[in-house]
Amino acid sequence: MYVVMNRIPVHPDFSEAFEERFRRRAGAVDRMPGFIRTMVLRPENGDDPYVVLTMWESKEHYIAWTQSEAFQQGHARTGRLPQEAYRGPSRLEAFTTVVDSAQAEEAGDA
Repeated sequence: MYVVMNRIPVHPDFSEAFEERFRRRAGAVDRMPGFIRTMVLRPENGDDPYVVLTMWESKEHYIAWTQSEAFQQGHARTGRLPQEAYRGPSRLEAFTTVVDSAQAEEAGDA
């Protein structure tokens, strides 16, 4: 599995609008081959960034998403929050799964 995290520092005054934007998202990514799920994680500490987590079957599937027309449309400037909603730049991190307890349970290794 390939996991991508986008850490987004949101100003607390814009938290509700940020969350609502994801609740109303178009969902085009959900129909992409290899897509598993998206999670938007709200920080318990207001100084920490939100984390938008996506899971993919492979890195290749994720790259195909980023190169798709649906990605370009989904990340267009329309509908974005104003620049002052963010306390700094976002940080994209990507990972390859080494251990997944859910897969171990499915295989009967738990």
